[in-house]
Amino acid sequence: MTKEQRVPSLADVTRGRILFGGDYNPEQWPEEVWPEDVRLMREAGVTTVTVGVFSWAMLEPTPGAREFSWLRRLLDLLHEGGIEVCLATPTASPPPWLGERYPGTLPVTADGTTLWWGSRNQWCPSSADYRVHALALVEDLAAEFGHHQAVRMWHISNEYGPVCHCEESAERFRAWLHKRYESLDALNAAWGTAFWSQRHADWSTVIPPRSAPYIPNPAQVLDFQRFSSDVLLECFTAERDLLRRHTPHLPVTTNFMTLYKHVDCWSFAKEEDVVSLDSYPDPGDPRAMVRSSLGQDMTRSQAGGPWMQMEMAAGSVNWRGVNRAKPADRLRLEALQAVARGADALCFFQWRASRAGAEKFHSALLPHAGADTPHHRAVRALGRELGLIAEVVGAKVEAEVAVVFDWPSWWALEQRGRLSDRVDLEPIALGWHGALWDAHLTADYVHPEADLSRYRMVVVPNLYLASDRAVQNLTGFVRAGGTLVSGFFTGVADETDTIRPGGVDERLCEVLGVHPLEWRPLDEPVPLGDASTGTLWSEELALAEGTETLATLADGTPVVTRNGTAYYLSTLPSPEYLQRLLASAARAAGVQPALPGLPEQVEAVRRGPLLFVLNHGSQPAVVPLPAAHHELLTDRAVSGDLVLPPRDAAVLRPL
Repeated sequence: MTKEQRVPSLADVTRGRILFGGDYNPEQWPEEVWPEDVRLMREAGVTTVTVGVFSWAMLEPTPGAREFSWLRRLLDLLHEGGIEVCLATPTASPPPWLGERYPGTLPVTADGTTLWWGSRNQWCPSSADYRVHALALVEDLAAEFGHHQAVRMWHISNEYGPVCHCEESAERFRAWLHKRYESLDALNAAWGTAFWSQRHADWSTVIPPRSAPYIPNPAQVLDFQRFSSDVLLECFTAERDLLRRHTPHLPVTTNFMTLYKHVDCWSFAKEEDVVSLDSYPDPGDPRAMVRSSLGQDMTRSQAGGPWMQMEMAAGSVNWRGVNRAKPADRLRLEALQAVARGADALCFFQWRASRAGAEKFHSALLPHAGADTPHHRAVRALGRELGLIAEVVGAKVEAEVAVVFDWPSWWALEQRGRLSDRVDLEPIALGWHGALWDAHLTADYVHPEADLSRYRMVVVPNLYLASDRAVQNLTGFVRAGGTLVSGFFTGVADETDTIRPGGVDERLCEVLGVHPLEWRPLDEPVPLGDASTGTLWSEELALAEGTETLATLADGTPVVTRNGTAYYLSTLPSPEYLQRLLASAARAAGVQPALPGLPEQVEAVRRGPLLFVLNHGSQPAVVPLPAAHHELLTDRAVSGDLVLPPRDAAVLRPL
């Protein structure tokens, strides 16, 4: 795409509407069912469907064959029915013939096991044969359908994540490392290969971290995780560039998942026109809205504005131990929460429930029991309601709090040979995000090296691995007057997973006013001085002059400190304590919730001119409003106290 060409965006697809729909897999059904699908889609208010995600074997049943006629008939039918299409490249799931004829396309695990066809994702991202066949099909799809009137955007592959340790991957890994380090001496220094006699004298001995007798080299493992993310990004950008040559007017996307460890989503997001999320909160989890909001806030931050909910469940899923049904009010509340936090598109997996295959018990907008069901009536009701709040499309969510999140630090934190295998980033991230949610504070997520100047408060749940630029960024933010709240075990290692001199970066120690002298992982929660508890971790701290102790262990050991506008927590406190601390730090930084006096289990998010208020609790909630508003979902004026029934929502415009 040349500089003169405008980059397409989600706004080109929404055009003032909240998109509503989901994955549509018509190849699973006789063609005579398709007209009924289109009729029911129209009645449900569906605007958009994603087509072709897993259709490689239908489009190319034998090598080089092109069976496109069925797809053209489908796209014509959808267009006639007023349904727009997000056309997928089907490269996430190759047909069996590819693995049979080109066994090098099959992924290999660290212990040398080949993963075969018969499921999905059976492809090696480094395989030249895979790339040749994938790109050939994508090019023909783009040429054939890129200018079809129904097609409004491209969905590339699906949930990128395959990892391969084969010899072809080893060759690409060596090339990646040579570009990163330039010389073997630099690689040996970065990997600390003097330890355990691992020094490489020739590039030929540099391999992916395969199964070994004991703990593998942590720096090697970390670089392989970086490489694995980058090589998947190569696959994405190769398809994207091809599609842009044929259809520069169509935006491209691919779908992430909440707290998805396989790829560095910051890197991927920079290469997309639209950032998308798959989100599947557990109906049985009373804190599911916290996990959902974390994924939504992170995706909005990666997008820099409105984003697309590519997949969510209309009911139960099929991969948990017990897959609970999702009540209609939960379905509606989850959808409105996504819109409140920046989504301009709500799509589900999938439209019509599959009768065969691994996901035949996964819910759909149109269930096995058909259209005349409470489930489908709830879907139709949601489609109608989205039209009532369409004015929110394109509006941004402004936040004054930022949460630092980094994939390489996550990968490094959870390697083998660590002090505690109970310290995983996902529950830590959820704990801190949940405390912000309970304090009614909306937050953006940021890369450690991102510009922080527009935020009043920055929260770092954990940043074990921190680059020099990240350290300078955080310390500079504090010295400029910003409020920093840092969790334990932060700033310990540099980019190569080498421990900083003294155990923690001295620049962070200076700003925080503390220096950890000894790390003391916890087996069990320990009481803090104010009747709350600390979990996972504790440290012996040396406090600089002027550093204030806010909480201690029972023996007087400081665990929460403040040095000016910089706070440090050497443990993960109980949720109530963490919520109070973050709320207090935010007030001191001049940050206020969108609405004062909110009850528990109620969230309020301001998106553009509209205020979304959602009651996630099982009891009615009374929400005091500081001014009169017009409630869009019920078309009524409200003032004083807004009474929200359990799991209900209001969308308010000031009068």
